[in-house]
Amino acid sequence: MRNLIISAALVAASLFGMTAQAAEAPAAPYVELSNPVPVAVPGKIEVVELFWYGCPHCYAFEPVINPWVEKLPSDVNFVRIPAMFGGPWDAHGQMFLTLEAMGVESKVHAAVFNAIQKEHKKLTDKNEMADFLATQGVDKDKFLATFDSFAVKGQIVKAKELAKKYEISGVPTMIVNGKYRFDVGSAGGAEQALQLADKLVDKERAANKAAAN
Repeated sequence: MRNLIISAALVAASLFGMTAQAAEAPAAPYVELSNPVPVAVPGKIEVVELFWYGCPHCYAFEPVINPWVEKLPSDVNFVRIPAMFGGPWDAHGQMFLTLEAMGVESKVHAAVFNAIQKEHKKLTDKNEMADFLATQGVDKDKFLATFDSFAVKGQIVKAKELAKKYEISGVPTMIVNGKYRFDVGSAGGAEQALQLADKLVDKERAANKAAAN
């Protein structure tokens, strides 16, 4: 009987130890999507940043992510997608997509961010946007015509659908190859987020090579 009691105590202690160990295990810094999202350019590893011009965390991320993007290898495709949750989010997202459609977004991206974050311009009205962008060399009439174009409206629908598929709830959020989602907070900081992106890119690259053999 004594042996049975001792054995039961040892089993209980073992189970308690396993439970405690499981509780202390660190959570993964990313979420693997249950339904992977197809990438924009087949054959390339995609890294997406979802952002909002009105987000101070996105603005703070800019000096860190931009140099990283410039050094990405040729097999990686970087994509920025505006998160559009209504109100100013939608207005700023439509501005971004309009500038992208005009082929000038990269030239004025920093200026738009600075105007909203440092100069406290709202830039939620298309005419206000057009007036400001004209100071940055963007054709005002062309901007206004493109802003309400069928093509931009189609891109708005696409951006909102992607945000739903990625299951995002805030920004800045990164998605690697349509499979892995994480943000600066879950990664432990801006630099750590990019290190995590690099690791996941390497993981996808290795998987692609294995599948090709």
